Amino acid sequence: MLGKLAVTGLTLWLLWQSVVADAATSAAWRGLITDAQRGPAVAALLLVPLNWALEAWKWWRLAQHLEPVSFARSFRAVLVGLTLGFVTPNRVGDYAGRLLELKNRRPEALGAVFLGRYCQLIITLLAGAAGVLYFVARYIGHTYPLVVGGLALTAVLGSGLLLLPLYRSRYLLEAVLQWRPLGRFRRYVANLPHYPARVLNEVLLVSGLRYAVFTAQFGLLLCAYGAQAPLGAALAAIAGTFLLKSLVPSLNALTDVGARELSATHLFGLLGLPVLPVLSASLSLWVLNIALPSAAGLLFVLRLKVLRRNRKRRKHLRVV
Repeated sequence: MLGKLAVTGLTLWLLWQSVVADAATSAAWRGLITDAQRGPAVAALLLVPLNWALEAWKWWRLAQHLEPVSFARSFRAVLVGLTLGFVTPNRVGDYAGRLLELKNRRPEALGAVFLGRYCQLIITLLAGAAGVLYFVARYIGHTYPLVVGGLALTAVLGSGLLLLPLYRSRYLLEAVLQWRPLGRFRRYVANLPHYPARVLNEVLLVSGLRYAVFTAQFGLLLCAYGAQAPLGAALAAIAGTFLLKSLVPSLNALTDVGARELSATHLFGLLGLPVLPVLSASLSLWVLNIALPSAAGLLFVLRLKVLRRNRKRRKHLRVV
């Protein structure tokens, strides 16, 4: 109970610091309520449940190989993981949150969480590479065409290397785990090679759909704040923003609010868009998709039975 209260207090404090106390985020949030165009802003808000429902479906699909689990329980696990990840470095609490929501709490669940996050990362890197190539081709393509061609070829080869660990994880794990310091993690990833290609394809597809929802929300928020750009250029800037954000590790929720905004204002600045609406749209995207669901996840964190298995064991010992 003390641990859950500590997580609750820390989450609420970080929410206050990052949404209310931070001047830029607070201004963006108030602007979303008062000054932004209501239609696009409401549409972006309505996409939040769809965004996390897709993430819950991914976890439900992966968790089916560990134990029978309902979609409702998977959705709750995602919210618990989101809340715990909100207060931990690089969102590692997401692993613990989903593991605690499983009945058996098998160590292989950590590998399943990693697999879902890796699929999402693949989509982010592929789309982001295309977005960065757009800007490279736009600004130096006419001067250095060979450089652009080399970068495009590198992106294609890199895409293949990204997919190789996903579909050939057995051989990669056998090679990597031969190194003794990493051998202790064998039980956590032992289940990864047993996922069939059909399941991996489905998870990748849903990851792409979730990425499309994120992109649509960003575009809607840009429209809500009056930032207009050609569709192709805007998509490239959004993809580049997500790519740069994914490459920067975050220590906690406070440091997470900044990396995306810095990259967004820079990339959209190349398109001639003013800084303020882009910054407001990026901060509002974070508030809608991270801050609000993390607050909602607190309700499930307080009801979480952290010591369920230990209690059962103690009861069994008393009977014996």
